[in-house]
Amino acid sequence: MLRKSLLLWPAVVASAVGLNACNQANANFAKTKSGIEYKIFDKSGKAKDIKPETAAADYKKNVGQIIALHVEYHTAKDSVLFQSRKQQMGFPVRVPLQEVTRKGGLEEAISLLQPGDSGVFRFNADSLSLKTTGQPAPPQIKKHGNTMTLFVKVAAIQNQADAMAAQQKAMQEMQAKMQQHEAAQKPLDEKTIQEYVQKNNLPAKKTASGVYYVITQPGSGATPKQGESVSVNYRGTLLSGKEFDSSAKGNGGRPIEFPLGVGAVIPGWDEGIALLNKGSKATLIIPSALAYGQRGAGADIPADAVLRFDVELVDIKPAAAPAPGMMPGGMPQGAPQGR
Repeated sequence: MLRKSLLLWPAVVASAVGLNACNQANANFAKTKSGIEYKIFDKSGKAKDIKPETAAADYKKNVGQIIALHVEYHTAKDSVLFQSRKQQMGFPVRVPLQEVTRKGGLEEAISLLQPGDSGVFRFNADSLSLKTTGQPAPPQIKKHGNTMTLFVKVAAIQNQADAMAAQQKAMQEMQAKMQQHEAAQKPLDEKTIQEYVQKNNLPAKKTASGVYYVITQPGSGATPKQGESVSVNYRGTLLSGKEFDSSAKGNGGRPIEFPLGVGAVIPGWDEGIALLNKGSKATLIIPSALAYGQRGAGADIPADAVLRFDVELVDIKPAAAPAPGMMPGGMPQGAPQGR
């Protein structure tokens, strides 16, 4: 479950953005020469007659500034892939405005908008993915149809200094909200986990931070150290039993590998895997604050979800030197990444 920026292909499979446009998605669309279908609305929700050539000239005046947006992606069957309001706890995402060098993609769509505008954009999914990642649309997208719809609300366009100040303020407010929420959620998660453990007769132990674990098959090797690369087979479920991820399905049947203790995975994994020795199997029950918290993860992991992982520590390797130009802790697709 990867975390992507606005202008990258949304790999997370995730309330409306609050756009009047959302209820008018099937209204008559205009179309750019590059093939983007679009509908633009002003602050009052009234449709605007936008001419791409005029919009492009207006956009050039804003190049170098920062746009603050609320965004939402939908599949052809109207499944929600990503909601920035949910992922950002109500705060907008911010993206630098650059020259539009490739037509038909998200950058061109955003260039049609002004402060206060809302927009609905419809793309060919393969075309959109090729322009943003160089690859065709993922199968999990195309199974819903080969179109993608993007809903956008422009909160502001700011110079870099104002945008930085607004971002810092938003981060402080977000952090305070998260801490307040986690404090209120912690006893609820504890009660949920204790009831689950008792109901399922699990001989679980608890770490100081609140991760419950059961060693179901002891190993005979060493325990991993921070920074070492570990290989893990896993199956993740909600406490209802619904599976949301597994190495068998999401990684071609192979264990996933990641550096331990550097924040590459959710905190409950960094802590839980460190308790195991090579060859052991275990069940980890992770409270929401040490998993995906208030934001959840995509459509399969709701907000404030306690998660169960059945894991096997297959191998431990010395820490690998990062490739040139790469930050340490890069993760393969499919791993339960950190928030």
